Amino acid sequence: QVQLVESGGGLVQAGGSLRLSCAASGFVFSRFTMGWFRQCPGKEREFVAAISRSGGKSNYADSAKGRFTISRDNAKNTVYLQMNNLKPEDTAVYYCAADYDLWGSTSPSLSDYDYWGQGTQVTVSS
Repeated sequence: QVQLVESGGGLVQAGGSLRLSCAASGFVFSRFTMGWFRQCPGKEREFVAAISRSGGKSNYADSAKGRFTISRDNAKNTVYLQMNNLKPEDTAVYYCAADYDLWGSTSPSLSDYDYWGQGTQVTVSS
């Protein structure tokens, strides 16, 4: 049974930091690109960051560049999103997702992802 379980969300003041984790099970983690997406109320889900199977390549949305860092530990079947200098507009439900990939891609496209977690709420107060 495939599972992606996010954790680490919460309430933080603007300028603060959070580290999200996503624990994967039920599939061969090292064969999947992993991504983070977010969704604000009333808006479409959007790409935040992605990391290739080996961790050698990463891709970020413009809103995340310079503030967020995606990483993974294939031995622990876990992907992380370190978020620094958080802003109120970062408030959203954050989802991790897995994309079966043979070419080391870091796709920003939601439709490429095969498995999704349930999400974790991040709220940034001003």
